[in-house]
Amino acid sequence: MTHLQQILQERILVLDGAMGTMLQAYKFKEADFRGDRFKDHPVPLQGNNDLLSLTQPQAIADIHRKYLEVGADIIETNTFSGTTIAMADYKMEDLVYELNYASAKIAREVADEYTQKTPDKPRFVAGSIGPTNKTASMSPDVNDPGYRAVTFDELVEAYRQQAEALLDGGADILLVETIFDTLNAKAALFAIDQVRETRAIDIPIMVSGTITDASGRTLSGQTVEAFLISVSHIPLLSVGFNCALGADQLKPYIQRLGANTEHFVSAHPNAGLPNAFGEYDQTPEEMEALIEEYLQDRLVNIVGGCCGTGPEHIARIVSLTHKHQPRICCPV
Repeated sequence: MTHLQQILQERILVLDGAMGTMLQAYKFKEADFRGDRFKDHPVPLQGNNDLLSLTQPQAIADIHRKYLEVGADIIETNTFSGTTIAMADYKMEDLVYELNYASAKIAREVADEYTQKTPDKPRFVAGSIGPTNKTASMSPDVNDPGYRAVTFDELVEAYRQQAEALLDGGADILLVETIFDTLNAKAALFAIDQVRETRAIDIPIMVSGTITDASGRTLSGQTVEAFLISVSHIPLLSVGFNCALGADQLKPYIQRLGANTEHFVSAHPNAGLPNAFGEYDQTPEEMEALIEEYLQDRLVNIVGGCCGTGPEHIARIVSLTHKHQPRICCPV
């Protein structure tokens, strides 16, 4: 049993909150995204949050610190779109290794800073691996259902590059998250397995899917149980769900997941559902009450926040974990 697994047997670990929500408060403009280095880049860059690890690294470090300051155990790298596939929109495919390496290095340095302050509470860095903006299971063209915008092999290559850079930058964990198409996730897991075999190392892997609506299915149509079976061919640290739903809507799917797996279970829901303007209104106090139900029922081993959550939400969740025991679990 690894040190991380031992800690998870003993207490609930807290994942950080949303990176995008925090970055919005900075109100960065096009020039801020570009910095001096990319001032002549041929396409608009505003909205490429991953790029801020190069052009606004202090802001990224400060956001990590805010989450660690309130007690988060695991911080996610600023690499949700850090693949050649997603970066093609910005004509920045060649920067993928540097973006991921720099993001992991920022998170690693800040995590180590807080671990040194309290060695009995180690902080971990999870390399965030998002779903990309293309899907291997569905056609983007309603008139050509057999068409695919990306192949499995292309996804594997893109994810392998990202995984290698995240590990080189200091990530402790690889988090394949916000999975709406399990075939994409399987490509990511296959790539990670290749890296693990090539480097002869063991990499803790967290997998987190997304239930997109009240049907209880992923966007590619899988139920909770089908999703779990699809990703269980590889040794995992944890499996869970994040995004799309608030804690109250997500709870029944977390229950079903936990009833069918021996892996640790994670959840990082949104701060409720978005309003008409796409904003999240759920207060830290409201989210706290909902997450407490998770902990009272011992549903999770790792819990945090996704869209709309900030340090105030995470602080409330941290305080709850001191009062409750983790889900009883015997990882395979």
